Amino acid sequence: MPATGQSEGRPARSKRADALRNQQTLLTAAAAVFVTSGVNAPIREIAARAGVGMGTIYRHFPTRADLVVAVYRHQVEACAEAGPTLLANADSPLAALRQWVDLFIDFLVTKHGLANAMQSDSSGFDALHTYFLDRLVPVCTQLLDAAVNAGEIRPGMHAHELMRGIGNLCIGHDSDPRYDPRRLVELLLRGLQRPQSS
Repeated sequence: MPATGQSEGRPARSKRADALRNQQTLLTAAAAVFVTSGVNAPIREIAARAGVGMGTIYRHFPTRADLVVAVYRHQVEACAEAGPTLLANADSPLAALRQWVDLFIDFLVTKHGLANAMQSDSSGFDALHTYFLDRLVPVCTQLLDAAVNAGEIRPGMHAHELMRGIGNLCIGHDSDPRYDPRRLVELLLRGLQRPQSS
């Protein structure tokens, strides 16, 4: 009898792992659609990108707010995990910082629709914002410190200031498709760089 119980346990774990992978694939697809089409994008567009039926999305996320919050958390974790990886693999700390900022901008585009999707749940939104700061400020600090120590950017910029500045530059992207915040963020990053000695 005990042997049967153990063999029954393995498929259950495997099924849970498959479900988790499927959910991660779905969240990655939803994040990509939200970046290009906004948080009000049709669910069928997300389902098509993820290669699943609409029923699968609704089974995991009964409401749009559930999906948006899950994408938000998924993107925060992706940004947090990307920082050390980029730092280890990029050509320089500044290159790692630039790549991380690009991911952060994608995240911010989704974040701007979050408050509307959650509607009256302001306490839930505040808790998510605290979670966002707790996870991402240390990662941004690590990238900035590495770039300062490498002599690539000037010291004195704090992670929270940089993230807030980038966030402010991203406002307006939703309402004006001609506005590209990445161009201004690039100017901001150039302004942080140390002049190269000739």
